[in-house]
Amino acid sequence: MSSSYYEKLLANNKKWVEKMKKKDESYFENLAIGQTPPVLWIGCADSRVPANEITCTRPGELFVHRNIANMVVHTDMNMLSVLDYAVNHLKVKHVIVCGHYGCGGVKAAMENKSIGLINKWIRNIKEVYNNNSKELKRIKDDKKRFDRLVELNVKAQVFDLAKTSIVQKAWKDNTGLQIHGWVYKLDGIIKDLNVSMDSAADLGEIFTLDLD
Repeated sequence: MSSSYYEKLLANNKKWVEKMKKKDESYFENLAIGQTPPVLWIGCADSRVPANEITCTRPGELFVHRNIANMVVHTDMNMLSVLDYAVNHLKVKHVIVCGHYGCGGVKAAMENKSIGLINKWIRNIKEVYNNNSKELKRIKDDKKRFDRLVELNVKAQVFDLAKTSIVQKAWKDNTGLQIHGWVYKLDGIIKDLNVSMDSAADLGEIFTLDLD
């Protein structure tokens, strides 16, 4: 990043502050009081998928966690800490996993190239591919197969959310928590994959935790 672009970011910040204050003089004072977002967004780190912009929400409405390919990995303490804080302290009512078509992480998982440390991360997506290989191999068009794996990956992450003790405890306590899977298309439209869950009823028995 050139120094001129770096300086532009700081200048843009000042313009944004002025713009927000013109709309509401007490905007930042109110924002500083605290946050009560109703939604936790688990999205891809891709710079083309800004959660607040594509949902037309303001700061304070979304609690956001992003990583490569919007993954819910059970050994990822960062993601688990965000999930725990969102569910048990912020009391969010919705957790949304949002993937996007054209995802570089998903694309890399479809190939056999070694790309360094990220190999370990996208191994989880390769497992999704392997678990759905019959369906995916029937899709002859490469782009359609790619798009389908993006969708299947989001669905898998929703189920992985449901397998966590954090989410299952919220369901046991009847907090009204719901989890959802979406995919964003780079033309601006979000697709609801209709994999929403509000209980562990759709999980296999082996994944249902005894939380008494």
